[in-house]
Amino acid sequence: MSTATDTPAESSAPEPTDHPAPTPAPRLAADDPTALVAALRRHLDGPFSDVREHCRALDAATFGALPEPLPMEEHRARVTSQLAALAEQPYAAAGFPAHQGGTARYGEAVAAFEMLGHSDLSLFVKAGVQWGLFGGAVSLLGTSRHDDLLPRIISGELQGCFAMTETGHGSDVQSLLTTATFDPATDEIVVHSPEPAARKDYIGNAARDGRMAAVFAQLVVDGESRGVHCVLVPIRHDDGTPADGVTIEDCGSKLGLAGVDNGRLLFDHVRVPRTNLLGRYGDIGDDGTYSSPIDNPSRRFFTMLGTLVRGRISVAGGAGAAARSALAVTTTYAAGRRQFPAPGTDVETTVLDYLTYQRRLLPRIATAYALQVAQHELVSAMDDVLSGRTASEQDQRRLETRAAGIKVLTTRHATDTIQECRELCGGAGYLWANRIAALKADTDIFTTFEGDNTVLLQLVAKSLLAEYQATFGDLDTAGIVRFGARLVGSTVIERSSARGIVQRIVDAAPGREEVVAFGIRGTQLRLLREREAHLIEGLARRLRRATAPEADAFAVFNATQDHLVEAAVAHVERTVAESFAASVESCTDEQARRLLARVCDLHILSTIERHKAWYLEHDRLSPARAKALTALVNDLCAELRPHATTLVDAFGIPEGLLTTEMSGTA
Repeated sequence: MSTATDTPAESSAPEPTDHPAPTPAPRLAADDPTALVAALRRHLDGPFSDVREHCRALDAATFGALPEPLPMEEHRARVTSQLAALAEQPYAAAGFPAHQGGTARYGEAVAAFEMLGHSDLSLFVKAGVQWGLFGGAVSLLGTSRHDDLLPRIISGELQGCFAMTETGHGSDVQSLLTTATFDPATDEIVVHSPEPAARKDYIGNAARDGRMAAVFAQLVVDGESRGVHCVLVPIRHDDGTPADGVTIEDCGSKLGLAGVDNGRLLFDHVRVPRTNLLGRYGDIGDDGTYSSPIDNPSRRFFTMLGTLVRGRISVAGGAGAAARSALAVTTTYAAGRRQFPAPGTDVETTVLDYLTYQRRLLPRIATAYALQVAQHELVSAMDDVLSGRTASEQDQRRLETRAAGIKVLTTRHATDTIQECRELCGGAGYLWANRIAALKADTDIFTTFEGDNTVLLQLVAKSLLAEYQATFGDLDTAGIVRFGARLVGSTVIERSSARGIVQRIVDAAPGREEVVAFGIRGTQLRLLREREAHLIEGLARRLRRATAPEADAFAVFNATQDHLVEAAVAHVERTVAESFAASVESCTDEQARRLLARVCDLHILSTIERHKAWYLEHDRLSPARAKALTALVNDLCAELRPHATTLVDAFGIPEGLLTTEMSGTA
């Protein structure tokens, strides 16, 4: 076991040789495999384990994935029926406060919808649109005059959509072209699409089922633009035909998510009552005057968007669930699939015994564990903010930054992992019956919706630099270095108990001048911290140039975007690793903790190895130690190989959702 205080044998790992991988260490032998799986599952389920168990018991025939593809319209009808059945469960109401007809159990709602990521992802997305986006907009951007809509939204009686993205503007929401102009003569708001680029595009629930849209548009009052606000606009009559002035188009077939009715909306001077403005952060009074509790338009805009962070958190959860499904299917396949006999024997070798296979699969299982733990912390932080337990603006901004980073890492992990699983399963992975094809098609868009990943990384980096940007013109080089060190030290993990655990681990590690002992947890974390701090310090130095009188600030910023993104990745990788390390330390089951410690080793060392060129380039590792790192990752893969099925069994995915031809359980 690797801890902050134990010095394992591999801390002085030799140069790699061609000798066979060692057999698993006896200390990881499971005394009771069933008990070990149960202990790991309890740990992975986190603070909402009861919710997850309830979701596992749901009828797979009702909520499960499709056994074979359906025509688009049949698939849409099936998902709509599933949504109605889902509304009868307690978890839609859990996402709303009591005065709006909910039960204010926000973390439970997100955990439950995450479990849908193991089933048909079209249902996951449609539920997210209905309750997370449309319902969330009404709940969090509206006022008391809109509360009566929420019970109908929760029950599914009133289906709606979230009309933000336009053909001409996706990530740049502040530049949306749709207008919402207040007409004092009639006390109405006129919603209009002034040009084709203003068309609302890719809108879930719009093509078939939605009756009302939460439309984001430039609010104009007394001829003055007040920035982007949200207005409720009916888009269909009761008989399903488009409302007057509303043009609805169907996006048609897509790469995946065939059960989601994505559509396009155009508005031709559509009039709605003034009270349809969701006015929590900017409203029009009975006298026709505009007012807002936030004077600064930019701050108002970002505060409004920040309240909708739950959708981004849910996407991360669903992506993680889909990746775990692919890993479970692939590991089951690999444990039984045999290819090529070893010399001198007629018995073919199990593919999971090949080092190359282990290398492609096991680090991804380890990362799935790390991201699941990080997701738990994120959901708990969201629950604290939405429930009011932590209500400061700083808490909200920290949540937004963390959500953006976790969303990026988890959706990228899902995309890469599902593709790798498809390849690891050979031709069988290409068959619909084996689940991976649908998972691959349905999750591909996850890196784009709820925030393009590259844009979100820039958001993360800007947040990291926010404190510095307020004063960076006054800081010299030494000040920048102190800023970077303070930034890393102060954003380790927001939960104080975990922060103390991680700091103790790091403090127990040898210093940089000593031999790099990869098996010591503190050393692992220190290497990740050093990379993040160096990248942030370097970025701050480069951005100082933007303060020169003759500098083109945009040109300076644009020239540093690659650096900006890399610094953000380093930050999120470090926080995820520290969350996992703290989680391992807190595990109360000794057998599970020993295994989790090695899984954590594999995740962190694989992350460091992925950036090996950077560590060599910046003289943080010698060539010999870099080679030793690769050898140690190989050894960890061999050590964890006998536990591969145990690790994926602990994901707790219902058997009915893992039925495939290649597993022999079809």
